[in-house]
Amino acid sequence: MLNSDPVLIELHQGVFTITLNRPKANAFNDEMVRQTQAALKQAATDSQIRCVLMTAKGKVFSAGQDVTAVVDVEGYSYRRHLINSYNPIILQIRRLEKPVLAAINGSVAGAALGIVLSCDLRIAAEDSRFVVGFSGIGLSTDSAVSLLLPAVIGLGRAAEFTFTNQPITAQQALEWGIVNRITSTEQLFPQSADWAAQLAAGPIHAFGLAKRNFNKSILPHLEQVLDYEAHNQEIASKSDEHKEGLRAFLEKRLPRYSDV
Repeated sequence: MLNSDPVLIELHQGVFTITLNRPKANAFNDEMVRQTQAALKQAATDSQIRCVLMTAKGKVFSAGQDVTAVVDVEGYSYRRHLINSYNPIILQIRRLEKPVLAAINGSVAGAALGIVLSCDLRIAAEDSRFVVGFSGIGLSTDSAVSLLLPAVIGLGRAAEFTFTNQPITAQQALEWGIVNRITSTEQLFPQSADWAAQLAAGPIHAFGLAKRNFNKSILPHLEQVLDYEAHNQEIASKSDEHKEGLRAFLEKRLPRYSDV
């Protein structure tokens, strides 16, 4: 792949690094989604790949969906979009019978939060932030955030940060189990690379079977939840609240939901 591609891949000694490369916010458009799906498909089929490391260029891991890519599309269906984009990515990560480690630099929000939460392990820079994001533009949750976030931090905390849209700090994320480890920004990539190498040297088949067990015991309804989220997001996307949220986002102001 070219360095200008929105997703970069590299295989080194069993570690397959997938790097989001669409500065400055690494927001997903259709091509970035396609290349992420293709990279995960390669990870599943290439026997040389023993561990996946997901990371990002720049100071933001990902702001989630690039709303400017869809705002003016006539007849745009959020449900169809989710079924073709983030739902497959979440399922690919969970069904990949190899460890998937996310190295999180900066902020992560929206659909990208779902992607990060679907990974098996997470290490974050100490200045990283986790934002649910959807309510900021008058939308419901998607990308399995409605399942994975409460599973990790509890329903009450998940509801609070969904409704307030306030960031969860790296330290809170560590204490609540969103991330396994935090480190300095300078050490994030060396430490994540070392951890990924350790995982790649482990019993990958056994790891895969353990992941099957986790999916069966904790996430048996993941596919149904993703489909239901897409259904509800379609409803939310037709609302006046979403229209106001988008206007506010594009005008760089706070939304006035009480006026709609």
